[in-house]
Amino acid sequence: MQMAFYFDQTRCTGCSACLIACKEWYDMKSGPAYRRIVVRIEKDKYPNPYLAYLTIACLHCERPACAAACPTNAIVKREEDGVTVVNKDLCLGKDNCATFCKEACPYGIPDFGEEENAKMQMCNFCLDQLAENKNPICVDACPSHALDAGPLNLLAAKYGQTRQAEGFVYSEETMPSIIFKPKLR
Repeated sequence: MQMAFYFDQTRCTGCSACLIACKEWYDMKSGPAYRRIVVRIEKDKYPNPYLAYLTIACLHCERPACAAACPTNAIVKREEDGVTVVNKDLCLGKDNCATFCKEACPYGIPDFGEEENAKMQMCNFCLDQLAENKNPICVDACPSHALDAGPLNLLAAKYGQTRQAEGFVYSEETMPSIIFKPKLR
């Protein structure tokens, strides 16, 4: 089984409730480090402006480049559900590592906090929630129901197989676990 996210780009308003809920749930310090990001995409101008948002977290790729790049094997993909996780005890931290994981990820998702020798952090699919068969915090926080999560095969059966969206290019190399409903121009 491979856990995955679904994102409906036509519903997202860019409110950032998903990333705020995540930061609060994990008691993350205010600052630039996030486990989920929201990107504003503006194109064209009056009289035909285009605005869309893209929110992504770790995409729990089939072949995670971050894990392959980690010199200490601190990043692993769980066999039981395909979730990519970080063992902070093995992570060298940003001061002792050249941030190979962040650079290897085609989406730049692995992140480090501002504290001295911060350990790498990224979405872990809310493992505590997953253990109780609950949604990740970001999914339940979305007021416009633009996010969903679950086994990739079930999401694909429910929403289709679209793997591209405005502002996102699917990597055949890493094979991210995400399904989209893109906002078309």
